[in-house]
Amino acid sequence: MQTATIIRSRDEIAVGPLLGHGLMSCKTIFLHLPPERLTELAVTRGEGVLTDGGTLMCGTGKFTGRSPRDKFIVRDAITKDKVNWGNVNIPFDPDAFEKLRIKMMEFLEDKQVFVRYAYAGAEKKYRRPVMMVTTKAWHNLFCYNLFIRPERSELADFSPEWTVICVPEFSADPLADGTRQENFTIIDFTRKIILVGGTGYAGEIKKGMFTVLNFLLPVEHDVLPMHCSANTGLEGETPDTALFFGLSGTGKTTLSADAGRQLIGDDEHGWAPEGIFNLEGGCYAKVVNLSAEREPQIYKAIRPGAVLENTRFHPGTDRVDFTDITLTENTRTAYPLEYIPNACRMQVSTPPRHVFFLTADAFGVLPPLARLSREQAMFYFLAGYTSKLAGTEVGINEPVATFSSCFGEAFLPLAPEVYARMLGRKLAAGGAQVWLVNTGWIGGPYGTGTRIPLPYTRALLKAVLDGSLSEARFVPHPVFGVEVPESCGDISAEILHSEKAWADPAGYQRQAMKLLDSFLANASKFSGIPGLVKEKPTFAVI
Repeated sequence: MQTATIIRSRDEIAVGPLLGHGLMSCKTIFLHLPPERLTELAVTRGEGVLTDGGTLMCGTGKFTGRSPRDKFIVRDAITKDKVNWGNVNIPFDPDAFEKLRIKMMEFLEDKQVFVRYAYAGAEKKYRRPVMMVTTKAWHNLFCYNLFIRPERSELADFSPEWTVICVPEFSADPLADGTRQENFTIIDFTRKIILVGGTGYAGEIKKGMFTVLNFLLPVEHDVLPMHCSANTGLEGETPDTALFFGLSGTGKTTLSADAGRQLIGDDEHGWAPEGIFNLEGGCYAKVVNLSAEREPQIYKAIRPGAVLENTRFHPGTDRVDFTDITLTENTRTAYPLEYIPNACRMQVSTPPRHVFFLTADAFGVLPPLARLSREQAMFYFLAGYTSKLAGTEVGINEPVATFSSCFGEAFLPLAPEVYARMLGRKLAAGGAQVWLVNTGWIGGPYGTGTRIPLPYTRALLKAVLDGSLSEARFVPHPVFGVEVPESCGDISAEILHSEKAWADPAGYQRQAMKLLDSFLANASKFSGIPGLVKEKPTFAVI
């Protein structure tokens, strides 16, 4: 058996962790290379090309997004009685996992791999040390950007607790290996290993580790892991942390990237007794239709060291065309947090004063901003509502209500009620105010109404955060009962009150009741949450 050649960026970087998992049978191990060297190797190896600005642009192959039906958790003594088994958390046999792991490592013999040491979690008390093993240089650059980077002094004796092994070139045999198809993400809490194979989509790496934290942080600590972005006031101001929950396309990254506030992170956070902390070291932003005018901070972050996924050039140039969705609408960029000028350097902050639930309501029913009671917050948190649009999937001819518990059901190993009860306790203890924010349509459903302009949404959030809305009078929404401000600066009543924006009041009522029925049908799945509404409220318009 050969012994791998180790090429490391500095002599003092620990090589001890490489001795496990069979890595020393590889041909070459590139250990902890800097981003410029990874970019150079990615281009040399044909993994990607450079844009006119020097950013690495790569394709993810067949899979341009996550594959939730191919994510598994090993069912063993640690997980069998704690994991919420079902369509989200699919069990995998421990022996089958070990056989598959051995096959993957045998596949890597005589091949080059890239290894990086990192942390998941900015708060030292709760963070997990991780070793990332990838066969793609650009995947290793992705890990550099998206995870917490150790201090130089920590590398000499770095001891990873978890290992992520990502080999897109390795395809499973479903009949022999126990997977559904050739691609897979499998998490083993006993061995503390995540295997990713058969897919080049880098988001599987990040979300695999997020799933691990969604299990460990509530079970081992009083920490609520959250699929949300977060920001706070600028340095020198009184901390006023805000959280932004939302599914893809609702505005988490866009709305938290605010030039007037410090960005803590754009996607994953923990809420500990001491406060909020980022679980990541970078941002993974959607870039479809990106422009310098609409989202200047994200636009400027796309520079050398960042990665672009599945974008295309303007014909005959090396300039990115962000409107080109030839491969997928899920075009993205991954960049380190410090590429945002006003990023919070410590990536930690005080408990939130305001929590925003973002939804892109394609029915044109929900108001652009509404205040929630704690009971309503539990209802909407468990719902995790947004819309699928007509044409986005085969067979969808009109908007469809989509629910993802806690705004991240695909990453929740425990029952959704566990996270909802944690949120309720933290809201009660800290007094944070929760708001529902519709970034979707108004004046009619998708195809008839119009998308709520981003400047209006920003103005409403600013009014909440700077306190100018605190003196406003609120009235209950006629169907959903949430509290809507009667006025807010120069924003018209037709914008604030969604029912007034429709030319056809009866049409609005029908659409609103249809959406309410969807909410209540979804709520019937849950139990044990005080105040959870499961039948039509008395305030509903019939």
